Formats: sequence, C-alpha cells, structure tokens
Amino acid sequence: MTATIYQFFNGNMDNCQYVIADDETQCSALVDPAWDVPFLLDNIQRNKLTLSMILLTHGHFDHVEGVGECLDRFKVPVYMSSQEMKALRPQGIPIQYTEDNEEIQCGNIEIRCLHTPGHSPGGQCFEVDQHLITGDTLFVDGCGRCDLQGSDVEDMYQSLERLKTLPDETIICPGHNYGPSPTDTLENQKKTNRFLTCDTKEDFIRKRMKTK
Repeated sequence: MTATIYQFFNGNMDNCQYVIADDETQCSALVDPAWDVPFLLDNIQRNKLTLSMILLTHGHFDHVEGVGECLDRFKVPVYMSSQEMKALRPQGIPIQYTEDNEEIQCGNIEIRCLHTPGHSPGGQCFEVDQHLITGDTLFVDGCGRCDLQGSDVEDMYQSLERLKTLPDETIICPGHNYGPSPTDTLENQKKTNRFLTCDTKEDFIRKRMKTK
C-alpha cells in the first residue's frame, strides 16, 4: 500500500505540518497540528480525505497547540510517546501513548513510531513509505536544540545515530523549514548535515551545545 505525504508551512516559527494519507482508503493522519488549524483541516477536506487520527512528534507548544481545536471538529484519537514529560502533555486531552517501534494503522498503511529523545524525552519520528517525519529531532542540515527543559544532548546523539542506520533513500520531513530545502534524502543529509558528520559523541556535543 502507498501513502501520500502532504507538507504544509504555518506559523511564525517556520513550522512544518504533515498529513499522511492512505491512497486506497483516503484515511489520513494529521501530524503536529498547530497555528492555522482551519487551514490544515480545510486542506484535508479539499483533498477528499477523512481525518482518522492526530500524531504528535513531541509536546512543545508549537507542535500541539492546535490539537484541542482539531478535536472540536473531529473526534479522533491522539497519539504521543509514553516517554514525553508530563509538563509537555496537552492538558485535558485524552492521549493514546505509543512505544518505540509501535505501528499505527491508518487505513491500509502502517506508520512506525521511532522513539528519538534528545530535544524532549518523548520525541518520536514517524516512518511511512520511505518517508520519515522527524519533528524536532532532525532538520535539513540541522537538529533540535538540546538546552531546553527535558532535553538531553547525549540522548540526541544516540537518536541521530539510530536514524543514520535507516535506508539512504529515506526522505527526511522535518518539523521546521530551517534548511536550504523543505525535505531531503538521508543519504544527502549524511554528507551535508554537520550534526550527522561528527566523528565522535564529544564532537557532536561540542557542536550542538555551542549553537542554538
């Protein structure tokens, strides 16, 4: 089964949101709804999709602040990592907590959750059909900050090392449009991303903690 990945740009922090759609059933998952929720939901309807679920890469406000507004219109399950710190879990919203390598069924496609802590304890990526939606774990030519409450730079190093083992043709779909292009292949990122070319963990920590 194949999926179509729709990428949208919203807000004043260069956020990227995504809709993962099953081409056969038209079921869809909305990833990290924030900022202009009517715009996101209208695009789902315009593409004749059915919203089946909301997926959260992590709990920072610029990735979750639109969840409640989405649920006002569509009563769908919301998925977040079980490892996310309580202070970052949306309040008053029922959450279905995911575990590492858990697969979520959306229509006829499977979306795999990869636990990638570092930016926050419950950071996770979503892998589907050779695409990897990376939230604030991995950007095009960058990676998430590790100087925030709940961040851990050593965890981030291990998470990026894990992502580097995925197939080179994997398409990286970041949580912010901070790089020279909105997406890129993992193969190219392993050549151009200064955080993926570090020879040692110590080198990574030095580079990551020197810049915000």
